[in-house]
Amino acid sequence: MTEKQLTFAKRNHQLTNINIWTADSHWLVYDVRPDAATFSSLTIERVNLSGQTEILYQAKDGAHVGVVTVSPDLPPRYVCIHGPEHPDNHWRYDFHHRRGVIIQNGLVENMDACDITPPFTPGALRGGSHVHVFSPDGSRLSFTYNDHVMHELDSKEDLRNVGVAVPLHPVCPPLHHPREYAGSHFCVLVSQTTSTPVPGSDEINRAYEEGWVGTDGYLKSDGHRQRWALAFIGDTLSEKGEKVPEVFIVDLPEKMADYALEGDKPLAGTASSLPAPPQHVAQRRLTFTHDQAFPGLATTPRHWLRCSPDGRAIAFLMKDDGGVVQLWTVPPVGGKPRQISHAASDIQSAFSWHPDGQSVAFINDNSVMLCETGSGQMRRLTARTDEAPLAEAVVCSPDGLHVAYLRNVDGFQQIFIAETNALY
Repeated sequence: MTEKQLTFAKRNHQLTNINIWTADSHWLVYDVRPDAATFSSLTIERVNLSGQTEILYQAKDGAHVGVVTVSPDLPPRYVCIHGPEHPDNHWRYDFHHRRGVIIQNGLVENMDACDITPPFTPGALRGGSHVHVFSPDGSRLSFTYNDHVMHELDSKEDLRNVGVAVPLHPVCPPLHHPREYAGSHFCVLVSQTTSTPVPGSDEINRAYEEGWVGTDGYLKSDGHRQRWALAFIGDTLSEKGEKVPEVFIVDLPEKMADYALEGDKPLAGTASSLPAPPQHVAQRRLTFTHDQAFPGLATTPRHWLRCSPDGRAIAFLMKDDGGVVQLWTVPPVGGKPRQISHAASDIQSAFSWHPDGQSVAFINDNSVMLCETGSGQMRRLTARTDEAPLAEAVVCSPDGLHVAYLRNVDGFQQIFIAETNALY
């Protein structure tokens, strides 16, 4: 049988869009939110290929957890969003009131520190981190971020940004506020946003849906290897003032210590400004789609930028000239985007690369598909069904043998896997 249902409990199961398999390809991690937009799961769990389930962590004191990913090495480290304990009217779960926690061998520690009392602490955040993803070697993590300090000052200035957490040293703020806490990692923002982008410029007011570039980075035009980089979506404004999401990249320091080097603006931010990227970190725009028939990356389905393992191609979704959402790629060094798929109907989901780097898995025509990036040829891994598999996650296993995804079954989201050598 090429398709197998792994979970059967009468509740919803939520998969994250990447890093949901343990390194041995034996277990899948998930939470049990009732839907992707409702953050009320009490547990982080996992299921193996035989259907056995385990609870990895249970929240308490009114907190909730979700959006779990796992490290690419063994023994596995799990990281997820954790909401505030003892929530009240002044501090309850929100974009700017959450943190990352790392779970290993039953022990839990905060990934990011929080310091909302000026002067702020370098390496600490001032709000909420979310969708935490280990780098391909497991040494650091990326995340997206919203800022409590700026939200309190002016909610329009609480701009979503991309950040990086490195195990440089634990960060321990003075803890002047009851909602402040210490963290195991040194955290910085690496994107730059402004609430007032100049129309037609490379300025953005939102950075999000990031992905690590290559297993070992990418080769620059001069032959130098850029070991660390993140690609992300940045919202630009057209000359008419319309939002146009584009692909951006930011090169990152190779040495852990360099993340603590302050640039021309305060690393920890000020009472009236967001934290700034470290020294020598600057973002670069890769796509320029303002003049296309359908400008910008697709916003439906929601998707995250994912780079090929060899670091040569950053994949994203965008409409073709006929208005159909297709898979495209662009090199990290820049250049003209290349259309990969030529489907008759929209791609319906987020996607992931097969570990061989030759194909990408996603939902199209109500089936799980594997699309060869060289030819654009698509192969069905599951039979076409009246109701499509869900859009949130289509994730290849590290050994390349399976793809995991979600289906609705009798009103509940259940985890399924399909074999990648399937043929329909």
